[in-house]
Amino acid sequence: MTGFARVNGQFVANDEDINWIWEAKSVNGKGLELKSRLPLGFDDLGMVLKNEAANYLNRGNISVNLEIVSTQNHKKAIIDEQLLDELAQKAINLSEKFVGKVALPNAAELLMVKGVVEMQDNDLSEEDQAALKQKILADFTKLCQNLRAERMVEGQKIAAALQELLNKIEAIVTQIDAKAETLPEKCKQKLEEQLKQYVNELAISEDRIAQEVVLLATRADIREEIDRLKAHVQAARELLSKDEAVGRRLDFLCQELNREANTTCSKSVDIEITNWGMELKVLIEQFREQVQNIE
Repeated sequence: MTGFARVNGQFVANDEDINWIWEAKSVNGKGLELKSRLPLGFDDLGMVLKNEAANYLNRGNISVNLEIVSTQNHKKAIIDEQLLDELAQKAINLSEKFVGKVALPNAAELLMVKGVVEMQDNDLSEEDQAALKQKILADFTKLCQNLRAERMVEGQKIAAALQELLNKIEAIVTQIDAKAETLPEKCKQKLEEQLKQYVNELAISEDRIAQEVVLLATRADIREEIDRLKAHVQAARELLSKDEAVGRRLDFLCQELNREANTTCSKSVDIEITNWGMELKVLIEQFREQVQNIE
């Protein structure tokens, strides 16, 4: 199910104003998958976020982004002195070993080596850092709640569309049901016409015709399929009325509905029932596509 949510937060410590923005986007997915983009120093929150999201969301591919902005006018540079000394010594050794071939790097080049210099956005104590993460996590909980609420609104719209599709499916099943009642008599008439066409003057008893009609009617009997279609439609309505995740069960019902529709078409001896069966399959496929959008 698609959705979007945003939460802003703020933390003040040591005359430093730290602001952040949580953003979450969700798209359809069979299970729950969370991908997060976090600033340096917050990578350890990845698993915590996934566990927290699972408390509010059951399905979907969720993309989460955390952006942190400090109002501090300057950043603090932290230099790894040991690494810098090692790099400088190695550069000197190479220059002495390959005189005239390897030039000594300047200080700026050494400082640009990854890991030598780290820019720190804030100078918070460990206590403040812990408090900052707690506030950020609390806002992530709000983000999940907002995303769930957004998805609930969309879910209500999808539920209305699913109910409309169920109404159409039910209407066609009712038409097939009414038509199926006339099949035995229609089979009898069709058999008599075929007998007159191919047998002409050959006398055939009514009992014999009745036996053939029973055989044809038995092969073409779709009352069980109709009963199951009605039961599946009713089950789908009951699931849609529940205040819980029903996407997987509705997906299973789609398979059952489609199976009964296929059997109805294969057993049909009436062109109208065949056409209705084909239309039924189209509606069931539309229903299945919509079901993929809900939890």
